[in-house]
Amino acid sequence: MKFRGLIQACHFGPTLLVTSISFGFALHYWPALDAIAIALAVLSGQLIVGWSNDLHDYQDDLSHNRSYKPLVSGLLSKKFLKQALFVTLPISFAINLVGPLGIKGGALYLLGIAFGVLYNFYFKYNFLSPLPYAVGFAALPSCIAISKNETPPTWMWLGGALFGMAAHFINVIKDMEADRSSGIGGLPQRLGRRGSIGAAALLIALGVLALHSAL
Repeated sequence: MKFRGLIQACHFGPTLLVTSISFGFALHYWPALDAIAIALAVLSGQLIVGWSNDLHDYQDDLSHNRSYKPLVSGLLSKKFLKQALFVTLPISFAINLVGPLGIKGGALYLLGIAFGVLYNFYFKYNFLSPLPYAVGFAALPSCIAISKNETPPTWMWLGGALFGMAAHFINVIKDMEADRSSGIGGLPQRLGRRGSIGAAALLIALGVLALHSAL
C-alpha cells in the first residue's frame, strides 16, 4: 500500500513522461546501460519534486477533499513521505553528479529540480510561475548533451522551455478555481481559463517552430 502511495505522490503520469523522454534523449548520446542510469537519475529528481509538492499541498488538498491524493486518502502518512524524500535526496545528488551526466550535466539537471521545488514553495504563488517549468524542461535535454561535452543547440533548450511553460498552463486549468480560492496566484490563475488556453496554444506553436528549425 505504501509503495502504491509513493507512486501516486510522485505524480506518476508526468514523472513517467519526463523519465521516458530523458531515456530517449540519452539513447541518442549514450549506450543503453548509461541511458538507463541517466533515466534513473532523472527519475530520482522527479520523485523529489512530486513528493515535496504533495507534502507542501497537503492542507490545501485536504480542504478541497482531493481523495485521489495519497496523503488525503490515508495511503501514506506525512512522516513516511518525508522519510522517503530525505532518503532520496542524497541518492539523487550522487547518481546525478557521479553517473554518466557528470558534474556539469548533473548540476544542470539538479538546477532544474531545485526550480521545481521552488515552484512548490514560492513560484506557484506569483506571476513568475512559468519560470521553473522553463528552466526544468530546458535543462532536461540540455544536461544530456552537455554530458557528452556538446553545446546544446538552440532548438533543444528553447523548445524544452516553451513546451515546459505550455505544460504549466495546461496543468493548472483543471484546478484553477480551487487554486484561486486557496490564494494561489500564478500566471495562469491571473490570466484565467481562456487566457491560459491561449497562452498554452501560443507556446506550443512556438515550440514546434523551434523544433522545426532543427530540421
